[in-house]
Amino acid sequence: MESVRQLASEKAAVIFTKSSCCICHSVKTLFYELGASPAIHELDRYTNGRDMEWALRNLGCNPALPAVFIGGKYVGSSKDIISYHVDGSLKQMLKDAKAICCITLMESVRELASEKAAVIFTKSSCCICHSVKTLFYELGASPAIHELDRYANGRDMEWALRNLGCNPALPAVFIGGKYVGSSKDIISYHMDKVMRLASENGVVIFSKSSCCLCYAVNILFQEIGVSPVVHEIDQDPEGREMEKALTRLGCTAPVPAVFIGGNLIGSTNEVMSLHLKGQLIPQLKPYQQQT
Repeated sequence: MESVRQLASEKAAVIFTKSSCCICHSVKTLFYELGASPAIHELDRYTNGRDMEWALRNLGCNPALPAVFIGGKYVGSSKDIISYHVDGSLKQMLKDAKAICCITLMESVRELASEKAAVIFTKSSCCICHSVKTLFYELGASPAIHELDRYANGRDMEWALRNLGCNPALPAVFIGGKYVGSSKDIISYHMDKVMRLASENGVVIFSKSSCCLCYAVNILFQEIGVSPVVHEIDQDPEGREMEKALTRLGCTAPVPAVFIGGNLIGSTNEVMSLHLKGQLIPQLKPYQQQT
């Protein structure tokens, strides 16, 4: 019992839970939403967890889990916590115990998300986060970067981001103070132009005006009786970004990049290989000009 009392007093807010308990999870989430960073003890992960549960019952915790302590004092289980939250006294208890500041963690994250026109919450060790940052730099933006693994309360900030609707929590990108998405969403927005152009006609070729292979593929299609729409990306102000987007889509070489029916076929090697196997013309047949 003494060890449980010590754990219950180690921080301003302490919650004894089980990892598989949905109600326990709801109580933890409520504390995070209020800006608290409680110490969490999941008793099913302790070798003496059953004994600790009995000790909590002997301390007056009924039911034993979840058991919430604020300022070292037992304040109740889930039913009591929800009741305190509804009448507004829970937040005051947490403030009095200095478990939360007047400005909550979620409010501070919101403030950080609005400090610049573009803000990215990341981790320094996250490759995907690095890719998103690099993309912003390539687009000429200078986003504010918050690497949460360098913050003492980084894990709590990550929880706050989840509670703000960021899923996954990192990377979390805010533009104009509004959450716009994680890596998948950002790449999708970036590729929108390429995918829109690739789908506007039955046969589309992304090329460069100085590229001999691009010219050869275009001539091949003309000889087959197809008039592809050709986008010369070196003539487009967003050409560099389009080239990177094509590479991310899986083009072995950014140009020529051939799309048939909105689907990526590939570059020169893939097109020539399909042609030699007799598989290119059947794919192009719906788009051949009538003679």
